[in-house]
Amino acid sequence: MEKLNGRAVYVPGNDIDTDRIIPARFLKCVTFDELGPSLFYDERFADDGSSKNHPLDNAKHSGAEVLISDDNFGCGSSREHAPQAIQKFGLKAVIAGSFAEIFHGNCTTLGIPCLMMDKADREKLASSIQMDPEAEVVIDIQNLKIICANNIYSIKMKESAREALLTSTNDPLDSLLVAGSEIDKVASRLGYAR
Repeated sequence: MEKLNGRAVYVPGNDIDTDRIIPARFLKCVTFDELGPSLFYDERFADDGSSKNHPLDNAKHSGAEVLISDDNFGCGSSREHAPQAIQKFGLKAVIAGSFAEIFHGNCTTLGIPCLMMDKADREKLASSIQMDPEAEVVIDIQNLKIICANNIYSIKMKESAREALLTSTNDPLDSLLVAGSEIDKVASRLGYAR
């Protein structure tokens, strides 16, 4: 993946932890596919189910594929359900000031780029999105740039994650499946039987 694009939504806040991203009571699902509607559930809905007017539920951001937030996004417990909920909601990338390490790794495995952008640029990008929710955000992973509303922003990524996304080697299970014949050769050489 060298580039991706989509409309964006800004969800403000530092230290947004995984329990806010996907509350613990939703972790009982049988498959991750059920998690999308529960993304930020307690932030989005009151106890009676009425909307709290969260940015994700604002009609002008409907269908957004890029989440913008602030510092230390994805902190808290290491639950892999958090990036799964983000992906199942339809978001393809997260832009923040910084990320919790385990959350970042879980996102990378799913093919969700975690892009770091300084505060001034994030504020400018979020303001552009607020003024024009239809504005397309183009993320250039190869060149570490974001283009939106005739502005070019610099981003940072962990080099290992960037390389994994650029070479499509971000999913370790997929890498094992692709290397099946090589694994069989090593297993035979070592005397392991299948």
